[in-house]
Amino acid sequence: MLNDMSMVLQAASEGLGIACVMADQAAPYIADGRLVRLLDDWCPPFAGYHLYYPDRRQLPPAFSLLVAALRHGAHR
Repeated sequence: MLNDMSMVLQAASEGLGIACVMADQAAPYIADGRLVRLLDDWCPPFAGYHLYYPDRRQLPPAFSLLVAALRHGAHR
């Protein structure tokens, strides 16, 4: 049992067990054959991350930049 995703992926790719990680994290390992996807029928599609913030008034500038960057990245 590990709590670092890079270590989880490395251990699984070395045959030390299976990994439960987000598909985008495992994609390079699956693409080059180091890992295979298990239980594909049990993996729902990932709709993306969601950001919740309770109040839109008086947002700190740094937070506004973060929201703008996330929106820009979502449209690639």
